[in-house]
Amino acid sequence: MSTTTMRGGNVNVGADTRLLVEAQQGELALLDHPVAQELLRATLPARLAYTAGDGTPRVVPVLFHWTGKEIVLSSWPDDPKVAALQAHPRVALTIDTADPPFKVLSIRGSASVTIVDGMAEECLPTFTRYFGPEQGRARAEQMGQLTDQMARIAVRPNWVDVLDFVTRFPNGMVRRMRKAPI
Repeated sequence: MSTTTMRGGNVNVGADTRLLVEAQQGELALLDHPVAQELLRATLPARLAYTAGDGTPRVVPVLFHWTGKEIVLSSWPDDPKVAALQAHPRVALTIDTADPPFKVLSIRGSASVTIVDGMAEECLPTFTRYFGPEQGRARAEQMGQLTDQMARIAVRPNWVDVLDFVTRFPNGMVRRMRKAPI
């Protein structure tokens, strides 16, 4: 799916309305788009697409932590997804809303897997964001009791797209909107 920014589109960022700097589909600058930032801070799960060990595609919902450079996920070291990502590190990831106007952040990149002793440092901030401070800490402690090691999966974006169906639309929709009678 490709995307076009409607020229001169304004987006309301809190009380501040500003002209968006136009970034093209695929550019990492889109990670700074207000919709991308909103989705990276949201408590929505990301959906990770990867190639499984048997060569078939998989999509799994995952909790994540955005470091500002990487999307970090955690998994058990013996999870089949860990071996699959080590063998086939190219992934796609989406974070999106369920209600219109839809907001979508699409990312492609490479996943690097590191097996760490104890828990990955991003586990506590991840759980805290999704479940709040008290439940987040409890879940992190519970996870720490279940294993001596974790797989830290870091996805470094190399391609990004944002759709908000207000200022950024799929290219097919834009082509049709341009042809529609006014």
